[in-house]
Amino acid sequence: MKTFAAVLAAGTSRRFGSDKTESILGGKPVWKWSVDTYLSHPAVDTVILVAAESKVAGIASQVGDRLVVVAGGATRQQSSRSALHEARDADILLIHDAARPFVTDDLISNTIEAVKRSGAAAAALPVTDTIKELSPNGIKTLDRSRLVAMQTPQGAKVDLLLHAHSTVFDEFTDEMALLEAIGVHPEIVPGEPNNFKITTPEDLERARAILGQPETRVGIGYDIHPFSEDKKRKLFLGGVYFPDHPALEGHSDADVLLHAATDALLGAAGLGDIGQHFPNTDPRWLGEPSLTFLRHAGKLLAECGWRIVNMDLTAIAESPKIMKQAQEIRSTIAEALEISIDRVSIKATTNEKLGSIGRGEGIAAFATASISGHRVL
Repeated sequence: MKTFAAVLAAGTSRRFGSDKTESILGGKPVWKWSVDTYLSHPAVDTVILVAAESKVAGIASQVGDRLVVVAGGATRQQSSRSALHEARDADILLIHDAARPFVTDDLISNTIEAVKRSGAAAAALPVTDTIKELSPNGIKTLDRSRLVAMQTPQGAKVDLLLHAHSTVFDEFTDEMALLEAIGVHPEIVPGEPNNFKITTPEDLERARAILGQPETRVGIGYDIHPFSEDKKRKLFLGGVYFPDHPALEGHSDADVLLHAATDALLGAAGLGDIGQHFPNTDPRWLGEPSLTFLRHAGKLLAECGWRIVNMDLTAIAESPKIMKQAQEIRSTIAEALEISIDRVSIKATTNEKLGSIGRGEGIAAFATASISGHRVL
């Protein structure tokens, strides 16, 4: 029997506060965890990712064989209907919440076998808490031995789903309720505790904890620029303007502190260096503020699942007196990287009149970045 699996990722994530399925978990978006599991399952022929219409084109450009990306709807049932349209030639369709990243091969297999036996099936866990129903007439204690908490996958034979969607027009919160409306009695498959749904930021932290202790990395950056004879150029250090002082020569604004910081971040994450991302042969970066480069590095790290633990920068110059604006530099860098200011340190020293820096011919800078996260899987 041909089996398709649909991963629903078109929701608005109102309770989470942002698109939870795009949150990085262990180096990849939450939605990709379940998609990869279904793609690797030998009984699943095709995986359908149902995403918000605005994201379909971007995701589709990244996927390979056996994965189809379609636009979802305003409700879960509409998104499920979109998946069903794509799976109309299959025998079995499994529906899975993209916010449940830890579905296992065994749970998928058990659900497929139950669908073959009963026509429809879903994973669920017994309720362990005492549940009370509130009403205007008082409080009613429910018999928890007869209650289960539904999970996904939820699956059914495609002909049953087609019939349900074509004859039932009420909105339901899961596929089993829709099938029950046409008289189908789904089989309940034992769910798994780790197959929980990420609903709040605390749930995401729980998921990250399951993956284990994050990896820590350190990167080092260095840059040096001579002073410019162009009086129209402006001196920027750490993204802060230093007036009444010769500027540095370079293709961009030549901010040595930010160039070193950008290289430290890229190096820690193994993402190359500033020259690869912003070559000085590209006219687009002529005179570009170096905060552009730093923000880009920070965004790349976040996309790869890395968190910036701290940045430590040292400027080496005879002038200007950099520490007079140290707090502004720290604040500017922290804001650009979206981290707290206590994670940014700036120091300055002279070269004791030694070498080109000691002769006042330019400024050099070192940066060290510490990052934390999970290895990309």
